[in-house]
Amino acid sequence: MPAAIVIVAAGSGTRVGAGMNKVLLPLGDRPVLAWSVRDALATADVRQVVVVVRAADRGAVETALAPHLGDAEVVLVDGGASRHQSEWAALRFLAPAIEAGDLDLVAIHDGARPLAGKALFEETLAAARHHDGAIPVTPARHLLTTSLTAVVGELCGVQTPQAFGARLLLAAHRAAAETGFEGTDTAAVLADHAEVAIAAVRGTPQNIKITFPDDVTLAESLLLMRDIHG
Repeated sequence: MPAAIVIVAAGSGTRVGAGMNKVLLPLGDRPVLAWSVRDALATADVRQVVVVVRAADRGAVETALAPHLGDAEVVLVDGGASRHQSEWAALRFLAPAIEAGDLDLVAIHDGARPLAGKALFEETLAAARHHDGAIPVTPARHLLTTSLTAVVGELCGVQTPQAFGARLLLAAHRAAAETGFEGTDTAAVLADHAEVAIAAVRGTPQNIKITFPDDVTLAESLLLMRDIHG
């Protein structure tokens, strides 16, 4: 099933105290954003990678990503005032391919989660092929209900990437646009506008979100441990 991966990177560095978009901060040998972009490009069956950016950051993002793409290409799309609006901008861009049947799945990922890893992208997309969608949670053992508030029998923390049937996701976002609904994450949009069965896949403790200054230091430590242990 051909898929697209959307990486939302239209935020800022306000809480991380960087004075710039936090996805442009250095992490190891590349910017934060380049880690998830490279993993997305390497994921099986992915036909297109879309990066959603602030219009003001477009040039800086192009410059930051260029040395890490090789022969691959990504599409930059200008985002909106909120994460939800940025997702919607990406889906409007992908709508012709979805409606033509060229894309069966779409995964949405936070650009500020650089260490999700290729394996988690592939596991989430694989689970979405057998359900309406799939999201990584910690811990994850059961099928989620449409409330998306907890895994059956235990509480969970929700991560990204979150993958869904492309037509279902596009229809849910269109309905949200008509009603003015804004979801806190992609799964919330589906839950509010469709009857869905969403599978949970096991997330990873390394899949942290860069939000505060200490998170960059933690991510660097996790990278070092990953290099040591393979």
